Amino acid sequence: MNKNIEIRMVQRVVQQALKEDQGAGDITTRLLVPEALQVKAVIVARESMVVCGLECVRQALVSLDRNMHLHFAVDEGAVVKAGTVLIQMKGNARAILTAERVALNFLGKLSGVASVTRSFVEAVRGTKAVILDTRKTTPGMRVLERHAVRTGGGANHRFDLSQMVLVKDNHRFLSAGQGSLAGIVSRLRRKTKKTIEVEVDTLAELAEVLIDPPEMILLDNMPAEILRKAVKMAGRLSQDQRPLLEASGGISIKNVRAVAMTGVDRISIGALTHSARCRDVSLEIRKVCDV
Repeated sequence: MNKNIEIRMVQRVVQQALKEDQGAGDITTRLLVPEALQVKAVIVARESMVVCGLECVRQALVSLDRNMHLHFAVDEGAVVKAGTVLIQMKGNARAILTAERVALNFLGKLSGVASVTRSFVEAVRGTKAVILDTRKTTPGMRVLERHAVRTGGGANHRFDLSQMVLVKDNHRFLSAGQGSLAGIVSRLRRKTKKTIEVEVDTLAELAEVLIDPPEMILLDNMPAEILRKAVKMAGRLSQDQRPLLEASGGISIKNVRAVAMTGVDRISIGALTHSARCRDVSLEIRKVCDV
């Protein structure tokens, strides 16, 4: 995705979050904090994490104070320990307090996704398996959560429904009576030039789809011993016919290496985005500046 488009998406999501959080205005800050007061503050990691979401913090703060001075002490994707200062800032106190929660929400959430992704990537290191996300993302946050997955060392599956063909179990159910899985693939090829992936639940279904294999096959909820057999079956095809094999379903940090060791090419994990715990970050005002 074009970087300029990504920045615009970040701006739009952050602006919506600020609007949601402020309502009719930050009444506490307005009543207690002088309008022109300038302060120095920092954002600190309270636990170990992979840092992600710095651009969201920038957008939240700068949108409320165009003259905000920001110094990022670490880079996006840095692995930090508890107590690490991530960002130093100097600017309008009201702007900092009003943007604080939105900035920390984005930073904590995205760092959580990046950190969880990194743990899965490290778990399969030394195998050929690539860790992928899914479309199980927070509504409105997909572009950011997908960025966090990449920051953690993972890769992105299809971004949306238009990007590729993925025939899942409900599609197969509704296509019953229209021929075999291989026949479905053949019909799809006549209708589109986009990448085709087919989900299978059993080795029998896999054998059927391997008659005329698509570019990718999703092996759904198969234990490791069945995945090994699936890899062996697909390995009988010539190199130019062999589809990429993707394992998905029931995969955790405890069993992901065993899955990777079966020889599958890809492992897609919804938990990277739908279950990642927010990392603990805090904003601390350190000094009131002389006017």
